[in-house]
Amino acid sequence: MVLLRPAFVLACHFGLVLTAAEAFPPATCEGTYPHHLQGICTNDKDAIYWCWTDFLVKTDTDGRVLKKVPVANHHGDLCFHAGRVYVATNLGKFNQPAGEADSWVYVYDGDTLSELARHPVPELVHGAGGMAFHDGKFILVGGLPPGVDENYAYEYDESFRFRKRHVIASGYTLMGIQTVAYAEGAWWFGCYGKPALLLRADDNFAFSGKWDFNASVGIAPVGGGRFLVALNKALKDDHGKTTAHEARVVVARADKAAGMTIENP
Repeated sequence: MVLLRPAFVLACHFGLVLTAAEAFPPATCEGTYPHHLQGICTNDKDAIYWCWTDFLVKTDTDGRVLKKVPVANHHGDLCFHAGRVYVATNLGKFNQPAGEADSWVYVYDGDTLSELARHPVPELVHGAGGMAFHDGKFILVGGLPPGVDENYAYEYDESFRFRKRHVIASGYTLMGIQTVAYAEGAWWFGCYGKPALLLRADDNFAFSGKWDFNASVGIAPVGGGRFLVALNKALKDDHGKTTAHEARVVVARADKAAGMTIENP
């Protein structure tokens, strides 16, 4: 028997339409996975997509698995556009000088997760790691060798013809940028680090903020100034060895001072 959330039941009863923020509450992805979560996105309606490095998973808004397919290692952050799921993928090495990455975008049907296409994106010379879609363009991000004092966002049209590399004057971040999303008139970037960092840039990729906030394994806007932010947990045995991973999403709100704050942590 499927249990429905009270808010959903009331909305159906009174013929109300839930906003995206209301439709996507905190949730835990069903199951455990060999590698850590790389990114999340939604279909803006009733599904969350989770990329687990070598598995792509579609769940309902409560985290129950609807589809699960094995994929090539290393599938990274992902986005949804026009019924399809697009995943930034690197089959080579990350965070090395040009020549060692093998960067692609893999495309999947949003309903079945059947693979539909692959597009080379060789401009991401340090490894494709994340992507988002906004205003008729795909933006890809990825790895970065140590010592480089800026990040890069790579712009493509809807046919994956390369347009431009944007420079983000953020300073060095560990392994570059892992996740990306557009919302609230800005680009948001999740980065590794101790602490993990959240970056923001305006429509023209002018750097506009950096905060200690972890959105490095998934960030997806859900409207009303809110985001789903993913949190990965490594499961360990009695000897401290990681045996599997699990993840959940929490709801965060854009915040002028803190970048983002988690609602009801």
